[in-house]
Amino acid sequence: MTPSRPLMSRRNRLHIAQLLVLSLVLFLALPERPASAGANLIANPGLESMAPDGFPVCWEKSGYGNNGHTFEVSTDAHSGARSMAVTLTNAGEGDRKAMMLEDTSCAPNVTPGHQYDLSVWYKTSTPNTVMTVFRHDVAQGWVYWTDLATLPVTAAWTRQSVRTPQIPANTDQIVWGVTVYGNGTLKTDDYTMVDATQTVPDASCSAGVKCVKGDWQVMPFQSAVRAIHAVVLRNGDVLLIAGSGNDPEAFAAKSFKTAIYRPGSGTFTAVPTPEDLFCAGHVQLKDGRILVMGGNKDYSAADGSHGYKGLKNSYIFDPGTNSYQRVNDMTGGSWYPSATIMGNGDVISLGGLGEDSSGTVLTQYFDESEGRWLGVGETRQTWSFWGLYPSMILMQDGRLFYTGSHVFGNGLPGSGASIYDYGTATITPVNGLRKKDERDQSMSVLLPPAQDQKVLTMGGGNNETNPDAHRLTDLIDLKRPSPVYTAGPQIPQGTLTGGVPQTGDQGKMYVSAVLLPDGKVFETGGAMHNRADPVYEASMYDPATNTFTAGMATDPVPRGYHSSAFLLPDGRVMAVGDNPGNGTFDMRVSVYSPPYLFKGARPQITGMSTLNWAYGSSNTITVDGPVLKAELIRPAAVTHSSDPNQRFVDLPMTVTGNTISLNLTSNPNLAPPGWYMLFVVGTNGVPSVAKWVKVG
Repeated sequence: MTPSRPLMSRRNRLHIAQLLVLSLVLFLALPERPASAGANLIANPGLESMAPDGFPVCWEKSGYGNNGHTFEVSTDAHSGARSMAVTLTNAGEGDRKAMMLEDTSCAPNVTPGHQYDLSVWYKTSTPNTVMTVFRHDVAQGWVYWTDLATLPVTAAWTRQSVRTPQIPANTDQIVWGVTVYGNGTLKTDDYTMVDATQTVPDASCSAGVKCVKGDWQVMPFQSAVRAIHAVVLRNGDVLLIAGSGNDPEAFAAKSFKTAIYRPGSGTFTAVPTPEDLFCAGHVQLKDGRILVMGGNKDYSAADGSHGYKGLKNSYIFDPGTNSYQRVNDMTGGSWYPSATIMGNGDVISLGGLGEDSSGTVLTQYFDESEGRWLGVGETRQTWSFWGLYPSMILMQDGRLFYTGSHVFGNGLPGSGASIYDYGTATITPVNGLRKKDERDQSMSVLLPPAQDQKVLTMGGGNNETNPDAHRLTDLIDLKRPSPVYTAGPQIPQGTLTGGVPQTGDQGKMYVSAVLLPDGKVFETGGAMHNRADPVYEASMYDPATNTFTAGMATDPVPRGYHSSAFLLPDGRVMAVGDNPGNGTFDMRVSVYSPPYLFKGARPQITGMSTLNWAYGSSNTITVDGPVLKAELIRPAAVTHSSDPNQRFVDLPMTVTGNTISLNLTSNPNLAPPGWYMLFVVGTNGVPSVAKWVKVG
């Protein structure tokens, strides 16, 4: 399936003379534009008023790329005498759309924070059809915003309605239309847009500072294992994998551990562990089982004769039986390998150390349908070394973005980041990442929503040269034709052990970043030096404004090397682990309640039409009151500040009272198949407890 793609080139503009005529036509032929809530905000919504160029007033022919296409005004209308028709005869690259003009007299005015219901009557012969929205940013001008609903194929006039997300700050107008990116014909007519903003309840809070900073609790029990790896399972339990837990004595004794933690009861269940899965890779498959690859074949020798060695062994953990099942071996040993699920459900693993302690240059590919690792000759190879735990994020076009985040030592030669195309076995450098050789245990996240294709990389250090960790963040927009990193805001400063304030650019490595249901990113944990000097600081990053809010409540437990933080289905954040240089391991468990949990009642999802969601489908839920938004969040599979599969997928809504239809993207690269946590967020900004749905 060809993914929908945003407009890359500037829109076609009418000549100055035509614009003058348009203004006169609008003045004479159109009623006064409505301004009140509930009124249609679109000029020429029925396409009946025609411009001198033969196209409807306030609409334009738009799109980009090399494709065969035609635009026409059709007499096959839903009402009146006209509709707009777009036909792609050779889809090729790009798309075509009949869009509203980016013009002050045509584009609907909007209010930041408000939501709008958009609807259109349509016919389409191709499933590759989506509603697309652009917004006017007062600083940047017109920019692509988002794709909303996918429109199913229909030969009869059908109405599609969808509610926008909240209008971002600094946005004063939007335009929208329907995009075609596959061969076929689309006809549209009778557009509407009305302000659907719900009254926001009083957000006053009796919990005091917790409403601003949130609150940490250290659990009255300790972890049953050294939690090197943490995976949130499809039933809400947490898989904690230690293997030998960075303990050579446990390795020598073959004492390998795994436990299931149940947040609801605070209990642990031991799981027999077949190998030393310490520093393995892991990823959730589309059926909710966990593929665990590689691990530790041997620790470094005291005499320096060899370093750590990677295992070839691979297992699948089944949450239904709480047991490991052996699958075929990988083609090479893997200690600290990456693991990224693709849009078809297969898994690509890169990097790590092999059985001989050297860096592996193999591309290793797990075929989900066959349930096995493919052989070297069956896999496209680049014979490139990617480092240890290279952060590889799946892009909307199916390629992988290597963010530059890794574990141990220097970054890779060159620019430090790149785009990897498995289909062509090619690597394209990406520029702009600062201090690329000090990104050891930085963290990279695909920001909410995944549809925006923006990645933030934060913090980092270097375990070899051991400088002060830095506060840098770098941001990239992967939708751009030639994406580059640009400087982001610095991580706020914190304090070191004993309450000593950090100074200058002192920052943190071993940093954790967690996507929250309200669309923000919680940044927590870390240390200033290699396995030393924990940093007590936490902040909240807002992708909509590209700003950090400092001063969030801080975890009282140090969280440095071998620590993780991750989202629970109830909207809280759990943190585990700390393994300082003296070899000890902190077994305490901390749980953070974000500020939204102190701001009023939680909305509830009271009913669901199905748990199984197909791509491009509309899925009905019922709720107990008005909501602002809904989204899917992929459950965590995190270790060493690395969870490249973490993502937040926006679900455009069609709202009828307390019944809401949620529109899932048709692009599996945006929401790879598997189990997701479904959240809705109330008008008070408080999220529901998640329901589980299976995508794909």
